Amino acid sequence: MEEAKLQTVLIEQQKKITMTGVLSVDSFTAQQISLTLDNGRASIAGDDLKIIAFTKANGNFAASGKISGVRFLSKKEKLTKRLFG
Repeated sequence: MEEAKLQTVLIEQQKKITMTGVLSVDSFTAQQISLTLDNGRASIAGDDLKIIAFTKANGNFAASGKISGVRFLSKKEKLTKRLFG
């Protein structure tokens, strides 16, 4: 079984977000940032969002702006694995 990696999310006063375990930044606008994580995907919503740091080598990510929400989506398992375990 694959060992789960530690992932952290810290939101400071709805003005800054830092995350670990980020594999890639898929898209970004001033209202939304989409990320691929070690264990799924994340979407950050807000206003005046700006990426202030992203290091692909260690998975550290930081953004600033007015953060209104974060949504996490887990990785989807393959259909055969869900059916047959």
